[in-house]
Amino acid sequence: MRTKDTELIKTIKTYIEDKCEKTGRVPPYSEIAEDLGVGKTTVKRYLDYMAEKGMIARGHYGYESIEQSRTERTVSVAKLGYVPCGPLSEEYECIDGYVRLPVSFVGNAKKCFLLTASGNSMIDAGINDGDLVLVRQQEEANYNDIVVALVDNEVTLKRYRPDNENGVIVLHPENKRMKDIVVDECKIQGVAIKVIKDLEN
Repeated sequence: MRTKDTELIKTIKTYIEDKCEKTGRVPPYSEIAEDLGVGKTTVKRYLDYMAEKGMIARGHYGYESIEQSRTERTVSVAKLGYVPCGPLSEEYECIDGYVRLPVSFVGNAKKCFLLTASGNSMIDAGINDGDLVLVRQQEEANYNDIVVALVDNEVTLKRYRPDNENGVIVLHPENKRMKDIVVDECKIQGVAIKVIKDLEN
């Protein structure tokens, strides 16, 4: 095999490590080639060589750094502030920061965000005040999903129970002491998929 460019080897290795750290995924050949300004064939040849020399590892999803191959891959998820588990409240507006979560925890959801639960209307569903709720961003929901619903520019976290017979939408709290919120329409911002109670940043 012809002599390899040591600088290009370092560049490719650093690129893969950075991409895995920032996005939680291994970049494909085409992305590496485009970002580094080299041909895809060259990228593949160098990756094969680096794997043979033990510089990188062949993972389930492609090539990755040795360190990444020994640890569970993570992805950065935006934390958007508070969502009320109670009466309707003004919509969250800004990103409070980012939290890294295992890819296996997020699953196949490509667009997720975190919200901090505020209030006690969802306690019977295991969502308490201060819990982090992982939400899959989507505009549709199934009956009885726990959703982040936008009503008249205000948001709430409730069970989604459309009443087609009466032409209304029932936003149901999981707290026997609280009443349903009945609206003519609402906008689904996402569906809650997990609750995080103990999270170490």
